[in-house]
Amino acid sequence: MIENCKILVVGDLMVDHYLYGSCDRVSPEAPVQVVDIKSEENLLGGAGNVVNNLLSLGAKVGVCSVIGFDEAGEFIKKRLEEKQVTTELLITSKDRPTTKKSRIIAQHQQIVRVDKEDRKDISDEEQSAILNTFREALKGYDLVVLSDYNKGVLTDSLTKEIISLAKEYDKPILVDPKGKDFSKYRGATLLTPNKKEAILASGIDIKDDETLKNAGEKLIDELGLEALIITLSEEGMAIFEEGKMQKIATLAREVFDVTGAGDTVLAALAYALASGKSLLNAAKFANAAAAVVVGKVGAATATKEEISSYEKTLYGRAGESKIKTKDELLEILSSHKGSIVFTNGCFDILHAGHVSYLAKAKKLGDILVVGVNSDASVKRLKGEKRPINSQEDRLLVLSALEAVDFVVLFEEDTPYELISAIKPDILVKGADYKDKEVVGSDIAKETHLIELVEGRSTSGVIERIKSVGG
Repeated sequence: MIENCKILVVGDLMVDHYLYGSCDRVSPEAPVQVVDIKSEENLLGGAGNVVNNLLSLGAKVGVCSVIGFDEAGEFIKKRLEEKQVTTELLITSKDRPTTKKSRIIAQHQQIVRVDKEDRKDISDEEQSAILNTFREALKGYDLVVLSDYNKGVLTDSLTKEIISLAKEYDKPILVDPKGKDFSKYRGATLLTPNKKEAILASGIDIKDDETLKNAGEKLIDELGLEALIITLSEEGMAIFEEGKMQKIATLAREVFDVTGAGDTVLAALAYALASGKSLLNAAKFANAAAAVVVGKVGAATATKEEISSYEKTLYGRAGESKIKTKDELLEILSSHKGSIVFTNGCFDILHAGHVSYLAKAKKLGDILVVGVNSDASVKRLKGEKRPINSQEDRLLVLSALEAVDFVVLFEEDTPYELISAIKPDILVKGADYKDKEVVGSDIAKETHLIELVEGRSTSGVIERIKSVGG
């Protein structure tokens, strides 16, 4: 786990100018609304919003870009200095203005946006200056982010050179792409296009999971990417890695403003990956971060504390935060110094015997991890009519028990692979395993057999339900 990860952002810096007011009349000069401005503010925008998000998460950040010799450019330099971000990597141009986007907002609704900018490519001299600055700074960072707003900084040739240098120094490089031609991003570690951008770049109309998979695989193959994440708005994200596609659902409950949500996703992914998370866990972290910011007005940011609080209150089920993937669990346990207790089972119909057993298991150590057979695994072990309850329901019910700290699903018939990864201090099974081989006992430091509550079993419950039904 990298502490205080350092991330270098390269891209289009701009100023987000917000004018807030009220609107209750129509102009006598033309059929347009009149907004009475009450306040205004300037914020870092574009790549600057990526910087803001990274700083909010606790990363150390450097930013490399071209700004104009103007008031907006001076604002960017001053604001970066206030945030303790070095301005030594900025190139000042006398030939182009700093991009400034002015948004007029009334009653929490954006009325109009006015842009002042020059979108032509930066000059050859400015590209050389950026590349030289980037080359000198690169060694001091853990990861590179390209924030492309198609405003002229990340030209075709400069982008290719930056990616080549990052690969030469073995630095992961994440890209938020723009346009319909992604060829300049060839060789990047990870791209994060939205659905519309993926459709344009791949030439495949994404209508369902099959076409989504086809588009993602085509982009990875053609661009030589290590991974790809396509953001799907209210449908969540599609993650492509190692020849597989996995979708995760959106977590947003209320959406007030999507401004800058893509920047938040990019920043959260970069921070999580630089901190040592797997791509799937980084995507889940970014998904939660996006859910936080779309519930705010303007180009907002999310702190780690806000993200954690949001995750814990999802669906009003606090216990659900105990349900982890194997990767998530291993990451949590890696920093735990107390004793880990592990047990497993189908837990198809939770009854008093289970509750008593798990409470006793918890008393043997500091953290109780419960491995749960997947639906497919239960069918193989118990027959086609089982399980009675789905794996999602079984996980959720177990997570509500006070004695249980974490619940994790496994697909195999036995939890040996999971136990090998966790390496628990104490392995627990029921007393009915006396004189039997306990799977994983060769890995755990200790194996404990716990007496079961007499007359309590899932099969017994099922039989009693059948007799009542008859």
